[in-house]
Amino acid sequence: MNHGYGNRHGRRGGGRRFGDGGSRWDGEAGSSRGGGGGYQRHSEWDSNEDQGHGGGRRGRGGGPRGKHPPHLKGREIGLWYAKWGGIKRSEAERKSRAVVQMDETREQHITQLLHTVQSDPSRDARSSTSQNWRVKEEPRGHSYFDGDGPPQPQNVVKVSKIEPKEEKHEVELGANVKKETYNLDLEYLSQLVVRKPSLDEELKNDQQKKRANSRYLDMLKFREKLPSYGMREELVRLISANQVLVISGETGCGKTTQVTQFILDDYIQRGMGSLCRVVCTQPRRISAISVAERVAAERAESVGEGKSCGYQIRLQSRLPRKQGSVLYCTTGIILQWLRSDPYLSSISHLVLDEIHERSLQSDVLLTIMKDLLTARDDLKVILMSATLNAEKFSKYFKKCPMIHIPGYTYPVQEYLLEDVVEMLRFRPQNQSRRPRYNRVFLHGKNVRPEKEEKEAEYLESWPCYARTLKDRFSDSTIDALEMMNDDDKINLELIVALIRHIVMHEDNGAILVFLPGWDNISSLNDLLIADQMFKSDRFIIIPLHSLMPTVSQTQVFKKPPPGVRKIIIATNIAETSITIDDVVYVIDGGKIKETHFDTQNNISTMAAEWVSLANAKQRKGRAGRVSPGKCYHLYNGLRASLLDNYQLPEIQRCPLEELCLQIKILKLGSIASFLRKTLDPPSDKAIELAITHLMDLNALDRNEELTPLGFHLARLPVEPHIGKMILFGALLGCLDPVLTIAASLSFKDPFFIPLGKEKIADHKRKILSKHSRSDHLTIVNAFWGWEDAKGRGSRYEREYCWENFLSASTLQMLQNMKGQFAEHLLAAGFVNNKDPKDPSSNINSENEKLIKAVIVAGLYPKVAKIRPNHSRKRPTLVKVYTKADGKVCIHPKSVNSEETEFHYTWLIYHLKMRTTSIFLYDCTEVSPFSLLFFGGDISIQKDQDQETIAVDEWIVFQSPARIAHLVKDLRKELDVLLEEKIKSPRPVDWNDWQSKDCNVISAIIDLITTQETPAGGPRRGSQ
Repeated sequence: MNHGYGNRHGRRGGGRRFGDGGSRWDGEAGSSRGGGGGYQRHSEWDSNEDQGHGGGRRGRGGGPRGKHPPHLKGREIGLWYAKWGGIKRSEAERKSRAVVQMDETREQHITQLLHTVQSDPSRDARSSTSQNWRVKEEPRGHSYFDGDGPPQPQNVVKVSKIEPKEEKHEVELGANVKKETYNLDLEYLSQLVVRKPSLDEELKNDQQKKRANSRYLDMLKFREKLPSYGMREELVRLISANQVLVISGETGCGKTTQVTQFILDDYIQRGMGSLCRVVCTQPRRISAISVAERVAAERAESVGEGKSCGYQIRLQSRLPRKQGSVLYCTTGIILQWLRSDPYLSSISHLVLDEIHERSLQSDVLLTIMKDLLTARDDLKVILMSATLNAEKFSKYFKKCPMIHIPGYTYPVQEYLLEDVVEMLRFRPQNQSRRPRYNRVFLHGKNVRPEKEEKEAEYLESWPCYARTLKDRFSDSTIDALEMMNDDDKINLELIVALIRHIVMHEDNGAILVFLPGWDNISSLNDLLIADQMFKSDRFIIIPLHSLMPTVSQTQVFKKPPPGVRKIIIATNIAETSITIDDVVYVIDGGKIKETHFDTQNNISTMAAEWVSLANAKQRKGRAGRVSPGKCYHLYNGLRASLLDNYQLPEIQRCPLEELCLQIKILKLGSIASFLRKTLDPPSDKAIELAITHLMDLNALDRNEELTPLGFHLARLPVEPHIGKMILFGALLGCLDPVLTIAASLSFKDPFFIPLGKEKIADHKRKILSKHSRSDHLTIVNAFWGWEDAKGRGSRYEREYCWENFLSASTLQMLQNMKGQFAEHLLAAGFVNNKDPKDPSSNINSENEKLIKAVIVAGLYPKVAKIRPNHSRKRPTLVKVYTKADGKVCIHPKSVNSEETEFHYTWLIYHLKMRTTSIFLYDCTEVSPFSLLFFGGDISIQKDQDQETIAVDEWIVFQSPARIAHLVKDLRKELDVLLEEKIKSPRPVDWNDWQSKDCNVISAIIDLITTQETPAGGPRRGSQ
């Protein structure tokens, strides 16, 4: 069965070439052998590729054509030939530009359509108010939020007072947000808080009755043993007397579950319970749920259901009663609330937990709160940190008071890697035989300068450190350590051996393994499941990751039956966000996933970095909760001495586009001014780059205000480029495949590459690409195949994933994310149904070329150009160039890396990363019409005798002037139409052929998809 794009039999006639008579794209369809598409006068391509090769046709004195002038000597001759070669290449490039053409019938149809649309009297009114979502220049003074005053960077309160005007403008835009859907997330906030003496009395009586409840009393006995409980009165006094308080506490002190209850119970006892509404933020969904469930249990209640404690995470909630209650929620929920109520008027106490993690959202919230406190002197803010780094937060809030709660943990014995290797007599197997530089190349690792310095210091100090080990450890241990030095990956076989050792030689107790990411978690899970020892029902193995479905994560807290040992494999989510009571043994893999952004090269990386000392301390603390414990750190003593004290704050190591959109939607004034007020501000270069990107994307106008597109992108929980792709997938009726692509770009693709089977895995991926020349569509095909296999039963699903080197758990994760994206689209009015596979949202989901055009709409201007390769060494492979970098490479993992025959000469890519070279990840071949309709601004020019049409003046095609003007006019109509759809979201009615929307979009889809017969073969299903 063929699941999707591509034709297993190849293209008809053995594939098209330049000049195929059947093509409407003279010179474009077919292979890239003729070169393609540079532009001599406006392009930077030539300067990147042929440095110094410009100049006149002949040298002084003029020799015969192609031969140097006779008066030149030595080096001058070489320079002359270099210049002449550049001229020849530029001329060949100019001649080989793709020709944008359309047949006579289609030309007449589009001319008639444009005449009808342009003569529509309502069009002028639409156009006059329309802010073209692609146009680079903005009329001066225009603001998306009509009536805005000038930004007030120093005082959030002044900005927030004009919030009603934002609402007014939303109405003007017709932002058809389905209020009842958004209200699910806003319901707890939307509460008028007035004192109710009858409720105060009821809450007080209810509290007294609990003293006779055996469940409550049992829980109270446990609570009274916690260190925080002994400091109850002092905590309540400090919170009452100060607007801001910093509470630091060691692991296990109970601050997360107890402080909120102390506040609520104090208000109830004083007969003021109806005025108390405590909200406590958590960095992750699972921790918000688990903590709320724990607090509800301690109060002898069920969570939510109008009782005293509940939770709210995105698209999921169990809300407590409206007054006299505690709500746990993710940090993002508070940021969403601030859009509706910049004062958080109905909240009496805001507890910001786990602030030591320095997540981007929590740092932003700290800055907003600092400004907000000047307007709301009745709001209490409590900052809670798991570490002793409280002074920094206190200083930020004008040296507010601090209090420290001591931990309640048993002693924990620590072991380093050398101790573990000696104890297990472990010898590394299957070490990678590739040299270090080659492993770096294959894993796409981008090493930052400060990390290089640390590594250099480590390598320099190793021989001396190895000598100090000789007195205490065997030669085989030192040899093993040196072998493991050469491989920076976590040794999962060592972890399996260590778990076996604990099971066979240590007392009962759960084992918690810390690993950096989902790859390692799923690989270790597979290794354990395949091991005969762990197949028995004496073991419960639970992988734990923040993106897993929340239902499957809750089993991690349940105590197993006697004789059964629980093994949890987790990311740093288990460091502080959640507490698993029965853990006695901790295996610290020593790595943590960190995103870094290189502003110099505009390149992002997400890599497993060594943990900080603060991380290591938190991990160790998890082992001493119920009894003396043991912690095994899988790094040696030298590495331990070089660990940083803390992780770099996220705001200083990630792209800022998403954050910039949040700053604008929250009306916090100038982006740069706001970010400079944060606890550890990002660099000016990073801020400037983010603003430029958002302007290029047309999410911000030239006055740094949100456009209608930017408004919707700010509401989607993804990076802006991917958000734009999602919106266009919904508007153009190809939702399901586009959501699959968006989910995989936001998380990861579902393929894994087993050691020793890389070539087979590459071949399977290539088969799944079905000649689409697209990494994005390869994932869609893989996903559709998985859905079909899953529908036939679990055995077929396992076989399909095994045969194609796919991770079923990753595919399931992508499916969950697609559901979340669809919920947001429904809430905003872009679709009629929350099912990603709803037929009305997928009328064009079988159209390969349209989906590629939607990818262009999202990822532009990440464009690369394919050129033929005239090298004699590897004559078959093409060369690839980007405007900014010159020559680049397609990453070996891509289905396009070994491709020799392309239909078109342009690629769109998602990520650019520098390792041994600059590599493009996740790329798709795209057609000229995709770039013309969904790329940047169009211009029509004449280059010598050649009529051209260009996108942003650097992606240039030949085109007769009349066709070029038709395309430009049709593009203008598309811009007007799409902006209207963005301003007033509603699905296109594909059955209404009288509708101009339907006619304009259908004409464009027709042009995009009928330049040649698709290489598509049988399609998946039928609409």
